[in-house]
Amino acid sequence: MSSATQSAPAAAPLASEAQVATGAPRPSGRKKEDRWYKPKTVIGKTILWIVLIAFGLLFLYPFAWLLASSLKPRQEVFDNSLWPKTFTPQNYVEVWNQLPLLSWIGNSIIIAVLAAGLVAISSSIVAFGFAYFKFPGRTLLFGLVLATMMLPGAVTMVPQYLIWKNLGLIGTWIPLFGMNLFGSAFYIFLQRQFFLGLPRELFEAARLDGASYWKLFTKIALPLSIPSFIIIFLFEFQASWNNLQAALIYLNAGGVEGFTVPLGISYAMTTFSPTNGGHGDYQYVMVASLIVTLPMLLLFAFGQRYFIEGVATQGRKG
Repeated sequence: MSSATQSAPAAAPLASEAQVATGAPRPSGRKKEDRWYKPKTVIGKTILWIVLIAFGLLFLYPFAWLLASSLKPRQEVFDNSLWPKTFTPQNYVEVWNQLPLLSWIGNSIIIAVLAAGLVAISSSIVAFGFAYFKFPGRTLLFGLVLATMMLPGAVTMVPQYLIWKNLGLIGTWIPLFGMNLFGSAFYIFLQRQFFLGLPRELFEAARLDGASYWKLFTKIALPLSIPSFIIIFLFEFQASWNNLQAALIYLNAGGVEGFTVPLGISYAMTTFSPTNGGHGDYQYVMVASLIVTLPMLLLFAFGQRYFIEGVATQGRKG
């Protein structure tokens, strides 16, 4: 075999190195897929923006209607117009005289913070146990915890009511957040998935340094799981803030000042109803409904960074 023939195979690597040196793109084995939701033409992008704006306006319509109704007099509340014919901004001043709105907001904030904080801490403790410790029957026990999510809320409603009634706590706030001391199956699952993504070497090194299991949780696991912890807090805060059913069951026997926001608005709807002797002053209900949405908007605005970070981290582990 001649020397020219022997040196021929070496030409391909040299060409490849030349491509790298000059910055020429390497030939890829497969063509990159074109995403159907990423149009490249101007017409396609225009259509996409129109669709997105249309859906955005559709979802914003109830909020716009609520805002417009809160600025209308009593006789124009339900005229379905997004621009009030008669502006009545004094509704935002008079609502505090008509309803104990400040007490309702304060009650809801306290209950929601307690409920969200307790369920986040208790669920994180249980999730750390399932993620770190290895013991016989762990998979079966974790499956039983997840199986509780299949139970409808109506199944446990009556037993829970009887428990709180026998404890003499009907009419108090405790039933609205007391059950969160035992965690939530969904939140336990969420935190366990996050803990499983943490390097186990961190915990083993801490154990060699003499750290207790409680310090492993408080000093390593919990600080590293702040994004998922805040996600749990936000979800439970929203659920507690909007929980009308529990407040209707456990607080309806108490005074109006002790109501939460959902129960208070329901009470206002009944009080202002003409069938109950009211005058149909639903403009105050609209103002109250708009005001009580502000805490949730502020909460999600400040927690948006952690929310996105936690969801993105969970997605990478999948």
